[in-house]
Amino acid sequence: MKQILTIQHCESIHHTNGMVGSWTDWDLTERGRRQAQNIADNLAPELLGQSVKIYSSDLKRAAQTAAPLAEKLGLEIEFRQELRERNLGEAVGKSAQWYREHRGPERPGDYIDVRPFPSAETEREVYQRLEPLCREVLDRDEDTVVLVSHGGTLGVWNLLWLGLPPEAMNHCGIRTKAGAVGRFEFYGGWSRQIRQIGVLSYME
Repeated sequence: MKQILTIQHCESIHHTNGMVGSWTDWDLTERGRRQAQNIADNLAPELLGQSVKIYSSDLKRAAQTAAPLAEKLGLEIEFRQELRERNLGEAVGKSAQWYREHRGPERPGDYIDVRPFPSAETEREVYQRLEPLCREVLDRDEDTVVLVSHGGTLGVWNLLWLGLPPEAMNHCGIRTKAGAVGRFEFYGGWSRQIRQIGVLSYME
């Protein structure tokens, strides 16, 4: 049995200042840094004696969430752009209000292929960039693989893990909150299970 742990980055400056997250490279807030340390302090004892691999988005708010756990376990972090949040193109660096006022119209029933700005990613494209990483994670030899990423990206991961096609995102989603931990298990090379999702107690 292999387990995959997902960690949604902790409280970031963009959670408090009304700006878009996306590919804008925000730091964690001081509260977010304490949350990340608490996650490391609570999660690391569960992983002692296991072989562990840590992947993280290369954006600072995810890297700063991953850093305390990596330090506790004495591991290097592998930074992967595939784990970045969805690229919102022209909205990067803008306020959330600007995004709402300027984004293109939504098309009900075709959500995954909507491109809110000309250079933005669609949800389908996020799914497609995560697919190869999912296969890579399952092929690794470690007992546990940790993925530190962003809310939107991990929402896509949750459906990908269940084997649902990208079109499922037109009708449903599994989203969690900042600092949430998920636990996924892979048995016998074929059975995928979600053991826990959206657990916030590690931040306490």
